[in-house]
Amino acid sequence: MATGLHPLQLPVRISGNMSKGAKKSGKQGTPGFSKHISLLIKNRMLRTLLKTTCAQTLKSIRTNASTTTMSRSNRLLLQDKVALVTASTEGIGFAIAQRLARDGAHVIVSSRKQQNVDRAVAELQKEGLSVRGTVCHVAKAEDRKRLVNTALEYYGGIDILVSNAAVNPFFGKLLDATEEVWDKILDINVKSAALLVNVVVPEMVKRGGGSVVFVSSIAAYSPFQYLGSYNVSKTALLGLTKNYASELEPKGIRVNCLAPGLIKTNFSSLLWKDESSENTSKNVMKISRLGEPHECAGIVSFLCSPDAGYITGETIVVAGGSPSRL
Repeated sequence: MATGLHPLQLPVRISGNMSKGAKKSGKQGTPGFSKHISLLIKNRMLRTLLKTTCAQTLKSIRTNASTTTMSRSNRLLLQDKVALVTASTEGIGFAIAQRLARDGAHVIVSSRKQQNVDRAVAELQKEGLSVRGTVCHVAKAEDRKRLVNTALEYYGGIDILVSNAAVNPFFGKLLDATEEVWDKILDINVKSAALLVNVVVPEMVKRGGGSVVFVSSIAAYSPFQYLGSYNVSKTALLGLTKNYASELEPKGIRVNCLAPGLIKTNFSSLLWKDESSENTSKNVMKISRLGEPHECAGIVSFLCSPDAGYITGETIVVAGGSPSRL
């Protein structure tokens, strides 16, 4: 009959029937009585022992889990990784370089002008970050090689490449864009990005893999008016991401893309230089505010980290809710 009690909690019935001889001798008349008492005592001792052992085991598990969690949280996301970031002395590029360094990476910043490089390096080193810099005009093969060699000289390898360099020398109708405009935009925004990857990949392979992030734009999805050539170049980076991702995956190299929305930088100032321009841009892009450079940096650090180890060939939009579908 079911009692709802654990077997160890079942009451032991002590029989009141004893033989006359047993009464006289003072001994119980039920032969198994002593065994019942002995078993009951042993069960209680066993239960006490189990409770104590389980409590100690659970305490040990909790302590170990807590220690492991603390160890993981104290470990920097990109500890001792080496990162190259192009066009990284201001705006989004600078914010990315800063975040990667704060997350433990050794970072090489670059720009076309030495004074900009010196200023950015000094500012980041004031934080105690591991940062070096070099001049790099990404359209020049010798500068691309210098960028790579700088990383090898100071840090011995390359794990991360963030391709952020871009230009837009033309504002007007696409029909009015000259061949020179097209050449300059595609040369720097697309071709140079691909050629830099080709130089960096052999160094990543030596390290067992790596991560590449192209910086595109929300303009790849929702074109900005009068920036047609620029919009096309940024859409091309989405295709570059997909193709490199499939080609480099067997080498352990992941390739992803960041598509910022309207971020408050000098590069985008034409779209928010006065209150009227800013309001128009916000209405067109369906956003309530402009983004800040640092709001793009965290996602890049994540994409370059082990936490994103199963993410490749993707474009992440950081645009405050602006429409972002082709």
